[in-house]
Parts: sequence; structure tokens; C-alpha cells
Amino acid sequence: MANSPDHSNAALKPEVAKPKLPPMFKVLLLNDDYTPMEFVVETIERFFNKSREQATQIMLKVHTEGMGVCGVFPQDIAETKMSQVMMHAKEYQHPLQCITELA
Repeated sequence: MANSPDHSNAALKPEVAKPKLPPMFKVLLLNDDYTPMEFVVETIERFFNKSREQATQIMLKVHTEGMGVCGVFPQDIAETKMSQVMMHAKEYQHPLQCITELA
């Protein structure tokens, strides 16, 4: 087959493998009528590395709207932060609840 094009020498374009980003999860605090606001602010500062002002804004959102987003992370980090917050609240005997949700 002399007339057919020779594909054996054709250079293939290298496929660029784009790593798929992991799904992100929101870490949310839920409002309750018993946990002191100052404890919530300190918890947000400690576990989510927020400034006093940012933590206060999140606490007020939790207080007025029933829940507030503290951060968005890959699933394993989000679950770790949720566990840390729950253990911290339990240690101080506060009923503060923390959940994760797909972002």
C-alpha cells in the first residue's frame, strides 16, 4: 500500500492530565439558645483562623439566620474541623452543633 499515508511516524499530541479538584464542603455552625456568643466567637477564631471581627460577623449570622459558614474545605479537612469544634464544645459543656455540607 504505497499510496496510503504512513501513520507510524505521526507525532501524538501529549494529553495534558488535569487533576480533578476534590469536592469542597462548607463547615457550618448551627444556632442554639444556650451557647454563649463569646464562646462561639472564640471557637471560630481558634479553629478557622478568623480575626475577631470576622468571627463576630459569622457568629451574628449564626445567631440571626440559624446557621453560618465558617469555611469551605476538602471533605477530610472539613470533617476534621467539625470534629474539633464538637469536641471543644463538649469539653466546655456547650450544646454547639457543627455540620458539613457539600459546597
